[in-house]
Amino acid sequence: MQRLSKTVQPDAATVGLQALAYIASDDTLIDRFLALTGMAPAELKENAQDPAVLGAVLDFLLADESLVIAFADASDLSPEAPMRARMGLPGSTAEDW
Repeated sequence: MQRLSKTVQPDAATVGLQALAYIASDDTLIDRFLALTGMAPAELKENAQDPAVLGAVLDFLLADESLVIAFADASDLSPEAPMRARMGLPGSTAEDW
């Protein structure tokens, strides 16, 4: 996975895809994500670049502050990056945050 400097602000889709890769690298996390969304693994793989799916990935991540911090550290992003990215994807409004 490409590492981006904490001073570089990647686009929302990039952060969403990084978050998906992070979640998918942990069996417990990906199983929980799939259970909560009702998606099948094949469906997730097929729709991984869909902005709505990436929004769901970031919603899942943002629901657990310790997960946000671990993801940010592993991805060399600021802890605020997932929240900013979520605001740039469908289904989110600035009022949510």
